[in-house]
Amino acid sequence: MTVTAQMVKELRETTGAGMSACKDALVAADGDREKAIEYLREKGLAAAQKKSSRIASEGLVYAYISEDNSAGAIVEVNSETDFVAKNQEFRGFVEQVARHAVKTGARNIDALLAEQWSSEGGGTIRDALTRKVAVIGENLNIRRFTRFVKGEGVLVSYIHGGGRVAVLLELASDKDSEAVKEAGKNICMQIAAMSPLFVKREDIPPEFIDKEREILHAQALNEEAEKPEHKRKAPEIINRMVGGRLEKELKSFCLVDQEYVKDSELTVGKYLDAVGKEQGCAIAVKRFERFETGEGLEKKEENFAEEVSKVMNAQKA
Repeated sequence: MTVTAQMVKELRETTGAGMSACKDALVAADGDREKAIEYLREKGLAAAQKKSSRIASEGLVYAYISEDNSAGAIVEVNSETDFVAKNQEFRGFVEQVARHAVKTGARNIDALLAEQWSSEGGGTIRDALTRKVAVIGENLNIRRFTRFVKGEGVLVSYIHGGGRVAVLLELASDKDSEAVKEAGKNICMQIAAMSPLFVKREDIPPEFIDKEREILHAQALNEEAEKPEHKRKAPEIINRMVGGRLEKELKSFCLVDQEYVKDSELTVGKYLDAVGKEQGCAIAVKRFERFETGEGLEKKEENFAEEVSKVMNAQKA
């Protein structure tokens, strides 16, 4: 597969590695982005945590919780431009979609789009989306949603950056006091800022851990290969070193093990323990969902000069 300049540029933006390193990685991976990222990580040239791709597409994410706190939903609706994402008509539509998602029985986007739209215009949600496209003048897409139905505890949501990041959190607790809700809001902000992948260590799939260990081991071997032979570490020392690095990395992936951003002397888990002790109840994170606008999507690159040229040539014709 031919490696293009655009592919190199996108990999560099994803990993922060140098241009030549990105090109070499893509060549070694035969153009496969994920394999190229893995290659760079093994060489120690990319961040420890893989990013599926550059955050690029426009639109909004939104989280909404029912008034009785029994259910909540988080949604992403994409637009073509940031200008439309700031439009009140579009923002109102996204909120309506989130309100519908709180009540839905749908398990996927196709089922959601087939449900009846309860707001103006009627028809299905897909019909409502089509009408909104006609009004706004851009292609719109309801990309994803997640719905939580609360057990015993409290649901909390947080929206950051005007809709760039949204978090939906369920805390397990036998109290739903204002202090517990405030703790939930603080945890939502932690999730928005630190992007954990799991709640706790026990939630991490064994295959995920095995893959991270494999990458860190390859990285360590590459580091040793650059040293003079008499200074290279023995295999058992390398294994211990990799084990330490893996433990540190897994802690960064797990919400309750992360350093609490508002108090570096606490982990998130210890912070919740402290709040629970004050409130006379146990508080635990049951689950969370974090959406970031455009996550995993590529942004359509506009060439304004080219567009103007096309229009002018069309007019001449």
